[in-house]
Amino acid sequence: MTEDNKPEVQKSEKKKIILSGIQPTGIFTLGNYIGAVRNWQQLQEDYQCAYFIADLHSLTVRQEAAKLRKQSLEAFALLLACGIDPQKSLMFIQSHVHNHAELGWILACNSLFGELSRMTQFKDKSAKHADNINAGLFTYPSLMAADILLYQADYVPVGADQTQHLEFTRNVAQRFNNLYGNTFKLPEAYLPPEGAKIMSLQEPAKKMSKSDTNPKAFISILDDHDTIIRKFRSAVTDSEAKVMFREGKDGINNLMTIYSVVTGKTYEQIEDEFNGKGYGDFKLAVGEAVSEELRPVRENFARLMNDKAYLEETYRAGAAVAQRISDRTLAKVKKKVGLLANPFK
Repeated sequence: MTEDNKPEVQKSEKKKIILSGIQPTGIFTLGNYIGAVRNWQQLQEDYQCAYFIADLHSLTVRQEAAKLRKQSLEAFALLLACGIDPQKSLMFIQSHVHNHAELGWILACNSLFGELSRMTQFKDKSAKHADNINAGLFTYPSLMAADILLYQADYVPVGADQTQHLEFTRNVAQRFNNLYGNTFKLPEAYLPPEGAKIMSLQEPAKKMSKSDTNPKAFISILDDHDTIIRKFRSAVTDSEAKVMFREGKDGINNLMTIYSVVTGKTYEQIEDEFNGKGYGDFKLAVGEAVSEELRPVRENFARLMNDKAYLEETYRAGAAVAQRISDRTLAKVKKKVGLLANPFK
């Protein structure tokens, strides 16, 4: 290491750690992209970021083996396609780092039945999958806690449905620290600057979601150009036929929000641009702008999926680093709970 790059290394080591796990269950929507994904490139400049594909968590619901492997690889490629740089951020696949499962078991033994039974997602998923209410579905918050605590994360990006799990993680970490001495950093929620809220194209009063049963309601970031144009052409608007942002025009307001975010234009500029023009012209313009915005993601994803050797090289390298980092935490934990040192380490 040269003297010239020492200050940069020291500076990067002081950055706060952000950790996020993504289940390999589908593609981001335009709403996800505008609300969060577009900011990830900047995030890795400001923080030490760790992103992993949470394939072990997927097993709480029955999976088709070949489909899960395919989706896990696609999810990893998608992170890269969206601008995550493996030279700046730690990227790996959860099941490739056995420390997650090991610490998950130890933390499960320090998790209380009562607090696990209160988890909202356990209740929701049990209702959806009544024929498969398995033990993993019940204890997976302990594995989620292990995911976070292994890397001594400072922050975890959370949505409304994850705040309970982060609080559970903090409770388990605090309980362990009280019993065995200071071991885990207590993570906090990362709340990014509020991005534009993108609504359904078919029901603009509700948020855009990939789980919507109507495929016309959302834009996938991997949709091709023609599909994007077609979905915007069918977007719900109103009968006024005037491009103007105001209360009661939910459909047009949503399209104007999307167009504003993608082009950088203000609502006033958009109103001037489409003054005297119909909704057809406006919908086409929004579709064209969105397609162009997402074009690099589509192209990068296609290129990466055609280079399986590079993907494997990248996730192998990431897993090796993740294993080394998490080894340190797990070794401390195992010693404190009374397990003999691993003779193979």
